[in-house]
Amino acid sequence: MIRNPQHMELLEATQIYFQGEKLEALVFIIPLGLMSMLFGTWLLTDTPSSFAKGVAIPFLTLGLLLSTVGSVVGFRTPAQLTGIQQVMHADTQVGVLAETQRMMQVNKAWPVYLAIWAVFGVAGLALRFAGTSDFYQGIGIALVFFAGVGMLIDGFAERRTRPYMQVLTATTVIQTPSPR
Repeated sequence: MIRNPQHMELLEATQIYFQGEKLEALVFIIPLGLMSMLFGTWLLTDTPSSFAKGVAIPFLTLGLLLSTVGSVVGFRTPAQLTGIQQVMHADTQVGVLAETQRMMQVNKAWPVYLAIWAVFGVAGLALRFAGTSDFYQGIGIALVFFAGVGMLIDGFAERRTRPYMQVLTATTVIQTPSPR
């Protein structure tokens, strides 16, 4: 049972972290994905040039990916939060340790995501400036756009983990008896 201010701070930090995750997914990622698919479809139907097709393909593909990931994250978050809070209410130490381990895995992924967006950006710039094909230049420009979008989304997500991890770590220190 939660009895002290540190535990209340933990529950508040958990709520803030997951609320941010849900809002980012539902308010930014899903709408951006849907708009990207709409834009890609419009390019294919209204402007059937080679360049437009090159832009459309990444917009359709990544728009579908954004919509899917945003939906999964946005709609699973309330149940995930409830489960974590129930475990923390039942046994704070077990809940904190499990959530700390989960968040450590989440934080290990940020360099991988950053590398993916960097590859998108570099490949996009190479296609845009080294190629002579309108189709590949269109793909390149779209890849640069999505590299920026991915860095933006993950930049906010990564920064949201920092205060949450600080509270988890502080709670773990409070909960763990010091060695004698």
